[in-house]
Amino acid sequence: MVTDPPYKITSRGNAGNSGGMLQKKINMQGQVFKHNNIDCSEYASEFYRILKDGSHCYVMTNHINLIHMLNTFTDLRTEEEKDNGVKPYGFHFIKSLIWDKGNKIMGQFYMSQFEYILFFRKGRGIRINHCGTSDILSIPNIKLKGIDGKNLHDTEKPVELMKILINNSSQQNGIVLDPFMGIGSTGIACKELDRQFIGIEIDQQYYNIAQERIKG
Repeated sequence: MVTDPPYKITSRGNAGNSGGMLQKKINMQGQVFKHNNIDCSEYASEFYRILKDGSHCYVMTNHINLIHMLNTFTDLRTEEEKDNGVKPYGFHFIKSLIWDKGNKIMGQFYMSQFEYILFFRKGRGIRINHCGTSDILSIPNIKLKGIDGKNLHDTEKPVELMKILINNSSQQNGIVLDPFMGIGSTGIACKELDRQFIGIEIDQQYYNIAQERIKG
């Protein structure tokens, strides 16, 4: 599983310029999409339920959601189970990878140039296929534009980034799931690597773009 779920970002105090990009009104509220209000506690247990034992899970996030996401994925107990003294269970956190995007976004406390990729496993530990891969992945953050010159998706992830993760944690003809697929970068990476792909996207416009990209 490899995915980039919607999450809260740092609220922007005004709609000023940020690294060359004019901030949308929704960005000022700490959001990028209208579906940003989903919390990782709503899907972490489902990720764990459907993932095969001995499989890997990559989830992208930022510094604001880092602690909450780590705590949630590694402790999937319900409140009732916690009250009854059930021991913590859930994903095993392997390490945090860094995606060096190459471009910088303005901020009050240092410019932002990277994102976290949290690397989890379910059950027994399985080594990645290419152990020489660095935990800093320097892939340019270049987004596709529409005919109007605007981004097709504001947080589109590069196909080459997804290929590194998929190639390291799955085999040919294996199934890869992206439950927040956006405009389909993970699906394209799977086709190029001879993997089977399941993608889910709630936004109809993004879903349609993803279908066309993957078919192409």
